[in-house]
Amino acid sequence: MALSPNVNVMLRAAEKAARSLLRDFGEVEQLQVSMKGPADFVSAADRRAESIIYEELSKARPDFSFLMEEGGEVKGRDGENRFIIDPLDGTNNFLHGLPHWAISIGLETRGEIVAGIIYDPVKDEMFRAEKGGGAFMRNKRLRVSGRRDLTLSVIAGGAPALTRGDRPAYLRQLNAILSQTAGFRRNGAAALDLAYVAAGRFEGYWEADLKPWDVAAGALIVKEAGGFVGTIKNSGKGNAIYDGDVLATNDSLFETLRKILANAANE
Repeated sequence: MALSPNVNVMLRAAEKAARSLLRDFGEVEQLQVSMKGPADFVSAADRRAESIIYEELSKARPDFSFLMEEGGEVKGRDGENRFIIDPLDGTNNFLHGLPHWAISIGLETRGEIVAGIIYDPVKDEMFRAEKGGGAFMRNKRLRVSGRRDLTLSVIAGGAPALTRGDRPAYLRQLNAILSQTAGFRRNGAAALDLAYVAAGRFEGYWEADLKPWDVAAGALIVKEAGGFVGTIKNSGKGNAIYDGDVLATNDSLFETLRKILANAANE
């Protein structure tokens, strides 16, 4: 399937920002690990990447609106189309020299995500999807895992940091997952976790307290790979992009995992 003009524009913007981030990543690995120096450096790298993406996309689509992690909301003359951008998903990994982080760009049209890309520059893996067109990594069609047995499944998830989130509820959920699955992974980059569900590398992923730019592109990629994306609360029928409560699975395990996680959280 030929790429749409919008996706081509998104790919070019991500690839250009990736070159800047890779240069910065090479330098951050050499910085002394202190709170101020590397953190400030990574914040600057993040803003540089977002500026590049915004410049490229606004040049190609000057009337579109934007929702960005760093720059917030920019309203354009076109009230129907909006880019949702995370220029550096996995900031803590980047800060510590861990080569697991990504750029995420989603395109929302009339309130629905219609295109999404997630680019991992270190591994040069570009995940992409358009509504109704399937999901791909480079030119390889993506399909969620076919495993139906939870005891053979690997589940990924986020974790509340510092004082954020409901830590006791999360720990109950984690204990439930560890006791019923083949394994748990906490990789520190929500967009890549979603892309990995789409690629069949994980059978499922859940996290709370996320933002739209963490989820927008990945949710579409999972769906177009044949998976399910919903919420743990509200019987799974909430808005995973805007509610900040995300569960993504293959096409067999959604309700099983949702009940396990919901029951554990409510104990």
